[in-house]
Amino acid sequence: MRKRAKWLLGSLAAVLAVSGGGYAVIAQPQRGAGGQEQREAGGLPPATAPVQRGDLSSGLQVEGTLGYAQERKLNAGGPGVLTWIAAEGSAVERDGKLYEVNGRAVRLMYGSTPMYRPLKSGDKGEDVKQLKRNLQALGYGTGLDPEDGVFTAGTATAVKRWQKAHKTAETGEVGKEDIAFASGPQRVRKGDSAVGDEPGPGKPVLTVTGTERIVRFQIDAAKAGAAKAGDPVTVRLPGGAGATGRIDSVGGTAAPNDKNGGAGGGGGGGGGDQKAKVEVSVTFDKPAEVNAPDQSPVTVGLTGETRKGVLSVPVNALLALAGGGFGVQVVEDGRAREVRVELGMFGNGRVEVTGGALEEGMQVGIPKL
Repeated sequence: MRKRAKWLLGSLAAVLAVSGGGYAVIAQPQRGAGGQEQREAGGLPPATAPVQRGDLSSGLQVEGTLGYAQERKLNAGGPGVLTWIAAEGSAVERDGKLYEVNGRAVRLMYGSTPMYRPLKSGDKGEDVKQLKRNLQALGYGTGLDPEDGVFTAGTATAVKRWQKAHKTAETGEVGKEDIAFASGPQRVRKGDSAVGDEPGPGKPVLTVTGTERIVRFQIDAAKAGAAKAGDPVTVRLPGGAGATGRIDSVGGTAAPNDKNGGAGGGGGGGGGDQKAKVEVSVTFDKPAEVNAPDQSPVTVGLTGETRKGVLSVPVNALLALAGGGFGVQVVEDGRAREVRVELGMFGNGRVEVTGGALEEGMQVGIPKL
């Protein structure tokens, strides 16, 4: 008597990526009670599903954390006592106060070059350009040329207007402790110093971030190919809401997670189950619509590789053929026949199949689970 092929059911032990985009399957075929295969009388399967033609994605889901972009420490520009500090969670925009030292405000201006020196007439450089752009944007320097990196008499006049608006001494010069440059609006994540402290030059006062929402997650280095800059992703937020976005960056290798709570265990190199991780960040298509709390856990759906216009069947439609290899049971006109297939990509519970005898719309047998 010919050996019948066995249903693979849902017990695929592993799906291993191999070169060329194909996959190999380690299967554990299952039988029904008493060793009989799960088929109805007459050799027909208990249920069927159609062979489909369409796009198939090898995406996966990973756990991440919702946060904000560009976290950094904001250091004090000069000596003194901290007399006021922006509240945790507050957003500070151009010309807004970040903190005060000895009652003197340190205000936010936009630019990539840090405030590393006092600015006065005759100075030249990118920091002068940044100052002039900010004064112009705030309406104090309408006649300034923001691309001229020279601190001119007109720049000094604009600075005096700015100082007058804030009721400070109209010196026409900007002290190193008067301004902090950052790339854009800043959100205060936490205070590194408290009112009454004397942080001193170069000591952290605030930890700030950009105001744009992002997601950070880690992925096994072996799977890093599934996360490429620019790839679209979906994000499941707390409460079940969904959002779309794209991978912004795939960084260097991160330290593996220590599930044992730190380096305890005796120094000889246990940790064999630890895997190298890669840091990945995601930006949202509509960040203003993401309202979940900072550091909320989220689930990120990675698209992975996509095959266009391929034939696929449900994974549990696969048969382990008696002579080796895989097949499906095609059901037509009340009869069932086994068709050998070659396997391709797995994704979303389906598997790409090729075989000259298969066509879109055919019905293939699946077990009743």
